[in-house]
Amino acid sequence: MANMCQITGKRIMVGNRVSHANNRSKRRFYPNLMKKTFYIPEEDRNITLTVSTTGLRTISKIGIYKALKKAREKGYFTK
Repeated sequence: MANMCQITGKRIMVGNRVSHANNRSKRRFYPNLMKKTFYIPEEDRNITLTVSTTGLRTISKIGIYKALKKAREKGYFTK
C-alpha cells in the first residue's frame, strides 16, 4: 500500500486550503514517511518498512518485534 505507515496505519488526510479571503479549496496532508531497514533478532533477518516518524518512535519505545506484532493484528502489515 502506497503512502501508508506499516506500523501506525497513518495515511493521506484530506482537508481545505483556506485563503485570507476565506476561499476554500481541497488539499492533501501527507504523512512523513520514509523507508527504513530494521534487524529483527528473534527471526535473525532484516526487514524494510515504510514508516512514519511516529512509527519510528513506537519502534524505539516498544521494540520492532512487538510493533510488528501489533501492526499485523491491526492489518497494517501483512508479511
